[in-house]
Amino acid sequence: MLLASFFFVGNVLPADNTVETVVHPSVNTEQLSKNLLRSIFGMRLRTWQDGLPIRVFVLPDDAPLHSLFAKRKLNIFPYQLRAAWDRLIFSGTGQAPITVQSEEEMRLRVSTTPGAIGYLSGTQIDDSVQIVHVDQ
Repeated sequence: MLLASFFFVGNVLPADNTVETVVHPSVNTEQLSKNLLRSIFGMRLRTWQDGLPIRVFVLPDDAPLHSLFAKRKLNIFPYQLRAAWDRLIFSGTGQAPITVQSEEEMRLRVSTTPGAIGYLSGTQIDDSVQIVHVDQ
């Protein structure tokens, strides 16, 4: 039982149920429309306005925070994101985002990768990343 509870520690929702979109400090934007965010996470938009390549980081498909992000910020289900990524891969026209295994890794990768975007629970955000507000 103890082993089972240890295994699932990383797959729990944040206590405050918040999820924020975060970017590398080099990204020169503080706000995105929901449609633009969907284009970014759907891997259809590949560069920021200034030409910097976008690097998308996500948690595994079964992570509760991934589901919360997809539903709240993108207004889609996680399986719809996966289907879009799979279409890009199988058609040879694109690639899937980079999957990280924890919020700690997400914060580290976004904070150290110019042009990066990802998401974190409110309690995991620090000065190493920049919050981007999403227009409803």
